Amino acid sequence: MRHILAYSSGMKTKLLHQLQGELQALADPERASGMRAYMRDQFDYLGIPTPARRAVLKPLLTRLKGSGHACLIGLANELWECPEREYQYAALDLLSMHNKELRIADIPALLALVQRMSWWDTVDALASIIGDVLCGQHDHMDEALKHENFWMRRIALLHQLGWRGKTDHKRLYSYCLELALEKEFFIQKAIGWALRDYARHAPEEVRQFTQQNKSALSALSYREANKHL
Repeated sequence: MRHILAYSSGMKTKLLHQLQGELQALADPERASGMRAYMRDQFDYLGIPTPARRAVLKPLLTRLKGSGHACLIGLANELWECPEREYQYAALDLLSMHNKELRIADIPALLALVQRMSWWDTVDALASIIGDVLCGQHDHMDEALKHENFWMRRIALLHQLGWRGKTDHKRLYSYCLELALEKEFFIQKAIGWALRDYARHAPEEVRQFTQQNKSALSALSYREANKHL
């Protein structure tokens, strides 16, 4: 309770201003233009490379160890509202660094971030964070698979990345087949990525699945799944 009270009494504002000050000091308008163009002009940027951003923010983010899930989620939401993309990246670094303090009850809050300022860069990072929090469980993923927002469906496909022997392969395969007919590039790519990742643990099983379901899978999904087989 002590951490939550401290957070609610002004810690959020102070930390946010500190983070903003550190990032704004590194702003590079010329680099920002190139970064914006790379992301198809969807987001504004300060123009800060990832290594520089992480180096300058690490001391501030490290201090939040033990602050509790409410503090982490609250600050991540504040950063998400800032216009430049580096602030969303800072929120992702924050959540990833302290993912052990997050709980399954926080998954809805993380899924809410998935649907705001969405693109592959933030969505894929959130898939990793959500996967770490779930750690072998699948709460909210069946609902995400049926969500109207395709980024949510991508999360459902990718949440088991890196689980290896903990992967629920039946769920993985059923998710892939349920979305196999979708024309959305990011869904087709995610199906292939999820299968390719599991193939590192069970190559013959994935090979058999993709061969048996080749007619159902898109050419992109099939090619990505078998990329390293």
